[in-house]
Amino acid sequence: ADDEAADPKKELEDRCKAPCTRPLKEYQACAKRIQGDESGHKHCTGQYFDYWRCVDKCVATKLFSYLK
Repeated sequence: ADDEAADPKKELEDRCKAPCTRPLKEYQACAKRIQGDESGHKHCTGQYFDYWRCVDKCVATKLFSYLK
């Protein structure tokens, strides 16, 4: 029977979150700052993408070693 390989990306993302604490803290600080904004004009999109860019960059260096 064919065993379906587990996707290692999720596990790698979890491991790569630790080195990305600075962008995460910047995102969390932004989210806290704009928490009461009712206008909808304030957002933390840049900080959010900075955080995930850091995580993705870390994952990319490790993920391809799992490919056959």
